[in-house]
Amino acid sequence: MIEDPGAVGLGCRWADGVLWLTLDRPEARNALTIAMRRGLITAIRAADADPQTRVVVLTGTDPAFSAGVDLKESLGAPRGARTDPAEAVRAARAPVLGVINGPCYTGALELALSCDFLVASDRARFADTHAALGLVAGWGMSALLPRAVGVRLARQMMLTGEPVDAGQAVRAGLVNEVVPHERLAERVRQVVAGILAAAPEAADATLQLLADGEDVPLAHALALEARAKRRRRIDVAEVARRFAARTAHVSDHNGMMRTGAEDR
Repeated sequence: MIEDPGAVGLGCRWADGVLWLTLDRPEARNALTIAMRRGLITAIRAADADPQTRVVVLTGTDPAFSAGVDLKESLGAPRGARTDPAEAVRAARAPVLGVINGPCYTGALELALSCDFLVASDRARFADTHAALGLVAGWGMSALLPRAVGVRLARQMMLTGEPVDAGQAVRAGLVNEVVPHERLAERVRQVVAGILAAAPEAADATLQLLADGEDVPLAHALALEARAKRRRRIDVAEVARRFAARTAHVSDHNGMMRTGAEDR
């Protein structure tokens, strides 16, 4: 069991293999204090050490995901006090699902970009205001944003500070999908259930392959996959059981879809 790090402004709940983290300072648009950033790092590292944790979900309390770092606090803090939760997210063992429920700006955008994938509300907005405020990014923006949306859009976002709406974000590849705000929680539960249904060892191996092959030549990435496949011992009975269960699930789902269509 993962204990709540006790950071004011950060909700932490562990249930059924999922660590739910909520940025919870709605009166300040969930701006990230030093305590919140330390709390995020502590919670994610605890999840790394807990083999029962299969997924980490990161979101904010409405109406925002986060406005970014709390500059009033951060600019007056000693340099050593500045912590980087985005690095902890990128290093996490379990997949981190970012749930972008509203505006996601600057440091919060770096945090979101560090997640494994993102589901966004149609109320989400994304912007980088570092340059507009006279700052230089330090949590990975200049490396992560171009990889997500391409260099041209990254330049525009980073130099103008203009926000990108949810529709633009999904078209550019910044987020995986956008759903109506009222359906966001439902969709997140579906995605989490899908991850939990995967075989744990196979899921971990897949994530590791994706990480190892991300910045290497194609031939090297293919060799890594081939080596991983050779080393993995397949439990034939377990694969057969999972295949039968998944086939039954797909059949049930298709039947429900046909029934719904007939009702209309």
